[in-house]
Amino acid sequence: MAKKLLVVLLAVAMLFSFASCTGVTPEEKDVFKVGVIHIGDPADGSGYSFAHDQGIKAMQANLKLEDSQIVRKLNVNDSDSAAIKGAIEECIAESCNIIFATSYGYMDTVDALAKEYPNVIFSHGTGYKSNTTNFNNYFGRIYQARYLAGIAAGLKTVTNKIGYVAAYGTELAETCSGINAFALGVQSVNPNAQVYVKTLSSWYDPANETVYANALIDDGCDVIAQHCDTANPQIAAQNKNVWGCGYNSDMTAAAPQAHLTAPIWNWGVYYTAATQAAMDGKWAEFGNYYAGIKEGFVDISPLSANCVAGTQAKIDAVKALFMAGTWDVFSGVKLSFDANGVLVQTNAPLLDNTGAEVVAAGGASLADTVMQGSMAYFVAGVTLK
Repeated sequence: MAKKLLVVLLAVAMLFSFASCTGVTPEEKDVFKVGVIHIGDPADGSGYSFAHDQGIKAMQANLKLEDSQIVRKLNVNDSDSAAIKGAIEECIAESCNIIFATSYGYMDTVDALAKEYPNVIFSHGTGYKSNTTNFNNYFGRIYQARYLAGIAAGLKTVTNKIGYVAAYGTELAETCSGINAFALGVQSVNPNAQVYVKTLSSWYDPANETVYANALIDDGCDVIAQHCDTANPQIAAQNKNVWGCGYNSDMTAAAPQAHLTAPIWNWGVYYTAATQAAMDGKWAEFGNYYAGIKEGFVDISPLSANCVAGTQAKIDAVKALFMAGTWDVFSGVKLSFDANGVLVQTNAPLLDNTGAEVVAAGGASLADTVMQGSMAYFVAGVTLK
C-alpha cells in the first residue's frame, strides 16, 4: 500500500511540476485545480470568507473553469496548525495545482508545506512570508478604502465618538494601518471626532464581535466600524439605533437601517491574475502582490441612504487622488474640506497618539513595508479601550 501511494504521489508531483513550470495545454486546463482554505463559511452571505469566495467565483468565470476544478475547505481554524495542514494536504490529495490560503494564521503552516511540496503553488493572503519559487503572499491597500469609509463615519457621527471592533491592534501592521487610515479619514471631515478601539485577539470571533460592538455603543459611540469577519458589529449597531461601517463586503443587507458603507475587496482581480500565471507557467515571475484602489483591488461599497448629504462628493474627491497616485494616506499632507466642500491639501506633520512625529510636514507617504509589516502605533485621535 505504501509503495502504491508513493507511485501515485510521484505521478501527481510530475503533473504539478509541468503545470507550474511550463504552463498547461488546453487539455490540461480541463484538469487544472484550485484549492481554497477558508476560515469561515461563504454561505454566511457577507464578510471575509464570503468576499474571498466571490473572488474565486469571479476567477472561475473569467478563466472558464468547471465547478469540479475548485476545491474548498471551510471553517478551518487559523490557530489550529493540525487542521490547517490537514485541509491543505486534502487539497493536494485532490490534485490541486495552486492553493489559496486566505487567513493570516495559516502563514507558518503554508511556509512549511511549500518546502515539503515544491511542485504545488501556495498563495497566502494577508501575510508576509514567501519564497521565490512556489510560495507568495497577497494583500492590498485596504487602508485607502478605510480612509474613504472614515469620511462617511466622520460626517455621520453626532457624539463625535466612533467605535472600532478590530481583530488586533498595534501588534499587527494590517490592523494598525487600517485603524489609523480610518481615523485620518474621519478627521478629514470632523477633526473633533475620536476613534475608540476594542480588540478581539482573533480574526474570527462572532460572539465577541457583538459583545464588543455593544460595549462601544454603551460608551457613547454612535458609529461602529470594524476589522473582523462577520456582520455582527453592524447588526449590533442596528439593534441599538446607531450607525456602522462594515468590512470585506457590502453589509447593507445585514443591517439596512445602520450601515453606511464598507471597505471591500475585489479579490477576483488577484485570483484571476494569479491562477492565470500558474496556468501559463509564469508563476516564478509573478511574485508577491500588493495593489489598491487604482488597480480596482479595493474600494468601498455603494453608499447607503443612511449617509449624510455631500458624502459621495467628498469621497470621490479623495478617491481621485488615489486613482491618480498623487497622494496617499500616511504622508505629511493633510486633507480637509472648506465650507464649500472643496478639497484642501495642507502640509502638516503626521503624529501618533503620544504626540510623536511620524512624518514631517510635507513629507512623502510612508513606504509600503510600513503598512505591510512595521506600523505599530496609533495616530492622534485613536484610543484603545
